[in-house]
Amino acid sequence: MIKKKYLLVIFILTISFIYIIQLITLQLFNDDYQILSESNAVYKKTIYPERGLIFDRNNKLIVANQPSYDLMLIPENLKPFDTLELCSILNINYELFLKKITDATNFSKKLPSIILRQISRKQNALFQEKIWKYPGFFIQKKSLRDYKISVASNLLGYISEVNENEVSADSSYYNIGELIGRQGIEKSYENILRGKKGVKYYQKDRFNRIIGPYKNGIYDKEIEIPENITLTIDSELQKYGEKLMQNKRGGIVAIEPKSGEVLALISAPSYSSNLLIGRDRSKNFKLLLNDTINKPLFDRGLQAEYSPGSPFKTLNALIGLQENVIDKKTKFICNEGHYYAKGAFMACHCKKSTSNNLLSAIYNSCNTYFAKTYKNIIDSNESSYEGINVWNSHLKSFGLGDYLGYDLNIGRPGFIPDGDYYNFWYPEKNWGSVTTISNSIGQGEILTTPIQMANFTSAIANRGYYIKPHFVKIKSKKKHDSLYPKKQTTIDSKHFETVIEGMYKVIEEGTGKIAKISGLDFCGKTGTAENFIKLNGNKTQLTDHSIFIAFAPKNNPKIAIAVFIENGYWGSRWAAPIASLMIENYIFSKTKRKWLENKMVNGSLEYEYKKPLTDKPFKINE
Repeated sequence: MIKKKYLLVIFILTISFIYIIQLITLQLFNDDYQILSESNAVYKKTIYPERGLIFDRNNKLIVANQPSYDLMLIPENLKPFDTLELCSILNINYELFLKKITDATNFSKKLPSIILRQISRKQNALFQEKIWKYPGFFIQKKSLRDYKISVASNLLGYISEVNENEVSADSSYYNIGELIGRQGIEKSYENILRGKKGVKYYQKDRFNRIIGPYKNGIYDKEIEIPENITLTIDSELQKYGEKLMQNKRGGIVAIEPKSGEVLALISAPSYSSNLLIGRDRSKNFKLLLNDTINKPLFDRGLQAEYSPGSPFKTLNALIGLQENVIDKKTKFICNEGHYYAKGAFMACHCKKSTSNNLLSAIYNSCNTYFAKTYKNIIDSNESSYEGINVWNSHLKSFGLGDYLGYDLNIGRPGFIPDGDYYNFWYPEKNWGSVTTISNSIGQGEILTTPIQMANFTSAIANRGYYIKPHFVKIKSKKKHDSLYPKKQTTIDSKHFETVIEGMYKVIEEGTGKIAKISGLDFCGKTGTAENFIKLNGNKTQLTDHSIFIAFAPKNNPKIAIAVFIENGYWGSRWAAPIASLMIENYIFSKTKRKWLENKMVNGSLEYEYKKPLTDKPFKINE
């Protein structure tokens, strides 16, 4: 048993011994840190790998690389030179050039500093011809993105220089002046696309000239070549969709139902990726950011939250079937709408005394039918609170009301109200199915994003399940199934056929006849959503939004799509034709209906978007 009076002595001796061993190791046996102590005599050069290439699903190259040249300076090596000539070559202001040299000198006379970033190939060629005249200056080569196909800017994202926070972060990989992925694929897959930079150390003489590798390159580190990425996107379909969306605002998302692979993600208005490369990147980014009218940096396909309108009726139909409050033979009478409460009337375009069963209610888009179905869903439970939570639970199984978890870093969750939400707004709990009746037709408090709408369309196409949407192809089926397993909805598969038949009749004889494609059986649902905004403090109604969801073919579907056109009137005016053209283009690799294509391409809604700025829209009494 060691006496207590010796414990402190033993502890001090032990710690001292450990420190002595560590110091001996560092100073005598480990010279990794010798480089730092000899930094004046050693030049460290960072070698940058080119970023990984990006291909579309058909192996078409979308994003490559192009060389970029930074003009560097080691101030200690600087000698008198013709500053005006060099300023002329670089096309830089004389005073600014002198300031950059001063800043570099103040930073370090021995370490290299960037004087001018991303000079052009022509400027680099002119400089190299006369490099002997400018001692202390040299070129450091990097690479910038080269967009071979100008599509999907919002999806791809861009690269830019790291900021101070990213450099000073713990375990930061980056140094000032280096590039990092911003937004989209470039950001989400940064660690894969960037590879790992290498390092070469060079010995300098007493005149600060490089005389050869440091210690025969034993401390050099080779670059790690980055991986290339294959997107799920079909670049031709993407390009076609962007063409159709000229002079319009909205979002389009197309998904391959069986795999969850996103075939197209279109946000309009958008921008050219080429604006965000080169020395004008910052200026162009500021212009895009400050465009608060068109919001080109805002991805409407992933971030815009809209009322889903009549396409939502398909989900209420499925819930009604699952909860046994209707079947496919259930009929309701519509008298151009119906009174759902004392003095409260929900209008419908059905003629007076129209008797609809479920199929005709879907293809005629009868508000009355789905209002009564929704009322039965809520009222079939012991309380409205319980009823709306049952309804909410079914909807969330379709991926609504939450982030879908796709492999991009932006998005919005949408919103599906539950009992707690209404209890908050109605503290006396005096609410019920009638109070929330707008939910029956996809209005009210419900919000969805276009990708959520495309996803629930995929779930219908798959007869009850969906695969989480994603944008990068997984080549291994085993890995794909592990990352993206099937997500079953709470609706029995037997109920989907009735709704699918109704959606088929929407195209054949209902509200979506304009979308009909010769030789192809497909299913869809038109929608029109009311559009209110706050203008000068008043609730103001603008032109309705145009909506359409569809999948094709009817059996063994290859594409599911959601189209949302802001201020596009009704569903069959803009959204349905655009979706139909995209389906035709994808299934048949061409478009036969050139008259419709020309109408959509040349059509513009710019006058609608100027209304809040120029006209006096109809004011709603609140």
